[in-house]
Amino acid sequence: MEGANGGGDGDGGDRPWQSYHTVYTTAKAGMEGVDKEKVQKVVYEMSKGSKYFQNEERKEAFINQKVQNLRIQCAKLTEADLVHYRKVADRRIVELEASRDLSRIWLHVDMDAFYAAVETLSNPTLQGKPMAVGSMSMISTANYEARKFGVRAAMPGFIARKLCPELIFVPIDFKKYTYYSDLTRKVFRIYDPNFIAGSLDEAYLDITEVCKERNVNSEEIAQELRAGVYEETGLTCSAGVAPNRLLAKVCSDINKPNGQYILPNDRMAVMTFVSSLPIRKIGGIGKVTEHILKGVFEINTCEQMLEKSSYLYAILSQPTAEFFCSVGLGLGQKDSPQVRFRKSISNERTFSATEDEVLLHKKLVELAEMLSVDMQKEGLCGRTLTLKLKTASFEVRTRAVTLQKYISSSEDILKHAKKLLKAELPISVRLIGLRVSQFNGDKCSAAPDPTQKTITNFITSGDVNRNCSSFPDVADLDFVSDAETNLSIDNRQTSQLDWRDPFVGNYLSDGDHQSCIVQKNGVEEVQTPSNDATSSHHSGFTEGSTSFQGQFEGINVMNESKLREGARLNSCCQETTMLWLNDYKCSLCGIELPPSFVEERLEHSDFHLAEKLQKEESRIHQPYVPSRRNQKDGITRQSKSKKQKLSNKEGKYTPIDSFFVKK
Repeated sequence: MEGANGGGDGDGGDRPWQSYHTVYTTAKAGMEGVDKEKVQKVVYEMSKGSKYFQNEERKEAFINQKVQNLRIQCAKLTEADLVHYRKVADRRIVELEASRDLSRIWLHVDMDAFYAAVETLSNPTLQGKPMAVGSMSMISTANYEARKFGVRAAMPGFIARKLCPELIFVPIDFKKYTYYSDLTRKVFRIYDPNFIAGSLDEAYLDITEVCKERNVNSEEIAQELRAGVYEETGLTCSAGVAPNRLLAKVCSDINKPNGQYILPNDRMAVMTFVSSLPIRKIGGIGKVTEHILKGVFEINTCEQMLEKSSYLYAILSQPTAEFFCSVGLGLGQKDSPQVRFRKSISNERTFSATEDEVLLHKKLVELAEMLSVDMQKEGLCGRTLTLKLKTASFEVRTRAVTLQKYISSSEDILKHAKKLLKAELPISVRLIGLRVSQFNGDKCSAAPDPTQKTITNFITSGDVNRNCSSFPDVADLDFVSDAETNLSIDNRQTSQLDWRDPFVGNYLSDGDHQSCIVQKNGVEEVQTPSNDATSSHHSGFTEGSTSFQGQFEGINVMNESKLREGARLNSCCQETTMLWLNDYKCSLCGIELPPSFVEERLEHSDFHLAEKLQKEESRIHQPYVPSRRNQKDGITRQSKSKKQKLSNKEGKYTPIDSFFVKK
């Protein structure tokens, strides 16, 4: 395999950057003619020796080890195994084909270089000049003039400036982008009142009914919608039309910028379109997944997923294999959800690494205000607040607190966020984020009754001498190691519908009291340390994102024995440990949640952690009452002791067995 050590100086000979699998690829629209090797070389030279580079090396080594393990498993497959899994795959492919629905027409609309276009609209002097929204530390968006040099979103500004010395930086203005996003959504509602917003600059629309009512084809609707967006905002957008959302998103990228592509609702047309489609074009298949599919299975196009389906089902988990087979058939989500319940809402910001507490507090205030505005706009109130920090060494930590009441105001959010942050100081961070989850079903319709007793009234007793934290509602000693295999530093808030990388696990989970979430060899584990543990230290690389993000089964040959051994240890320590077996099934309750269900997994982890804490609280405060069996055992022991004393005094005695011996 290339780049086994993540791009060390000796790996690539005279060109070590070729084995450096940077995330700054030329896959974005407008970057087709970019010299990819030149971009790789600049990124390699500019980042070599940095903490980011070291983190990338660790991740690269982990992925290469994962590839090697999977290759070993493939080599062990016998002819009988392949025949069996061929039948399994063929049967499932027939079932998937039977589920194909060509009755719906989906349109995906994506604004062209949205942030950059808004800034150009505000300042026409930027027209035609290479420009990026962001700073020397991080770029959110680059216009098409800058992309010709290899500059793109999620790239540090100092690297972008090296690629394009004339690059102009414009600071981020989210209020402006939100304003223009709202204008675009007014147009979207004309065609689908229940459209699905992917982010500020993209949306999915089910235009089936509009086409029927107006007796027009999808091409006309796409042109009309794009014209309406331009008339309303002065901004251009691109559109893609297909039988499902997965393909519609791919289509919208084909004729960017300011273009559209229509994929007919015909099976042959879909299969022809998918046959030569590079796997990286599919939402949910990122750098890591592409590397593994190519390195292990030699899969480069979507059609090859069907050809290698027996290997996929033999080596990968069923949900992951099924996802890839669905992609090979050109299947995707086609339902139109009428009622969608949000699981969480979040905001985060990336900046230059700093220890300045004043600056961190300022960022926290901004995030609390933005989060409050977003929540109140949707009428949401939540109980669980999570603070996310990414340190200067790219280690990701989350701290969470679950409150007694539902909150939505910026004052309440900031009050608890400050406590969570204070427990971590001093710390050097480069990203800070806030998330609110556990929304009330009735939203903010009624305030809680202060006289209403809660279960905590009964769990928490009056033991005033017990040692309590100075911040009783702050989750402390939580640690989450940086386990992101894809660099996730885009300033935009991602939506629930984001397809995530199938091979990247979920690492950013709500913490709880004295708990941590760690990914080890592809198995996500929620651990609760023993009472005498005062801190958690994690070293080395424990990687798995994100994005079916469905993990491989048996990635490490030693995993199974290690897990069994860990289970025995946990049983001895009487601790509750939650494992995502094969990154799919909860070891405690057996519930199956694919890794793409990110928020559901977060809530599920919180549930088990809270359940454990509740049991611990009950055990701490519950007075010891000996059971009837214990009392009986005590009486038996006392009677035996008395009998022994009597027997010693009286000498020999007749054993009871003698009365049952037949004469």
